Amino acid sequence: MRIALFTETFYPKVDGIVTRLCHTVEQLQRAGDEVLVVSPDYGISEYKGAKVHGVAGYPLPLYPELKLAFPTPSLRRAIEQFQPDLIHVVNPAVLGLGGIYYAKSLRIPLVASYHTHLPQYLHHYGLGMLEPILWEFLKGAHNQAELNLCTSMAMVEELRNHAIERVDLWQRGVDTELFQPSLANSEMRDRLTQGHPQSPLLLFVGRLGAEKEIDRIKPVLEAIPDARLALVGDGPNRQQLEQHFAGTPTHFVGYLHGKELASAFASADAFIFPSRTETLGLVLLEAMAAGCPVVAAARGGILDIVTDGANGYLFDPEAEDGAIAATQRLLANQIERQTLRNNARREAERWGWAAATAQLRRYYQSVLDSTRLPLAA
Repeated sequence: MRIALFTETFYPKVDGIVTRLCHTVEQLQRAGDEVLVVSPDYGISEYKGAKVHGVAGYPLPLYPELKLAFPTPSLRRAIEQFQPDLIHVVNPAVLGLGGIYYAKSLRIPLVASYHTHLPQYLHHYGLGMLEPILWEFLKGAHNQAELNLCTSMAMVEELRNHAIERVDLWQRGVDTELFQPSLANSEMRDRLTQGHPQSPLLLFVGRLGAEKEIDRIKPVLEAIPDARLALVGDGPNRQQLEQHFAGTPTHFVGYLHGKELASAFASADAFIFPSRTETLGLVLLEAMAAGCPVVAAARGGILDIVTDGANGYLFDPEAEDGAIAATQRLLANQIERQTLRNNARREAERWGWAAATAQLRRYYQSVLDSTRLPLAA
């Protein structure tokens, strides 16, 4: 198959969507497919054998790490030259609308996927009144596709409840070869705790954005004697978070990659994830693969991953002390914590990227089969 993949963000930007897309592109190429990635211009022209067509973009005012890239006439030439069997638009917002337009005008089968819960994000940036309008926009975009994919059952139901049609589940995936419990080490623990390796180590990994609700970790940190917090990642809310956590034993680590990131997960005592807007929460799977016990808000796609008391702890984010009680429970019982670590690893081992991409290829083939014109009698 020849697949043109339109995305509003791509490598080398770091987030869960980019991680999924990078593994997907690699697996598709390994399977013998040819992929063209159309994304904002991040300075690369190739990724794992796939051609990358960069489109000039501008930093998003509320989110400078993201680029707004508008479809250009050169896109049509690139699509016609590549001659895709299928177009897949990821989170159609701006550039993705170009993918929808060319799919329709060139009569190319279209798949769309939903990865970022933008209607909920609006509330964290003072724009909640626009949520109904955004849902109407998303409905109009996604209903152009022959198939719409979500990465958790919670989001499948959410889209169906907002009249988005032909919705199905794209199973989760995680790199279990990279993220392993064996990568725990004293050097990383010393680094993350800033020289206090004997202290309880709480970890957050992800985008430092308002929608991640990282500020809600502060009461948890303050409620646990001698605890240290490491925040791995970066984003538009970093300065506000540095002010919010001033005076607490919090280390803003910045980005970590590869084995360093895997070691950070494996070396922590608890991964704290308070976000209520996750469509999946890929970092949760990475933490679990590394054997790091998870304490997470019982919302959205997280419910597809974490089974309370079995492979992690869930808490009601509306309960004032929910996250505190769950974290204290986790840290209080070393034997139970080890059981959670083992169960978390076993859960993650079920979800390799090869299987997730094989499922995606079946979806692609089904769409191609259903859109082929019947042979004339």
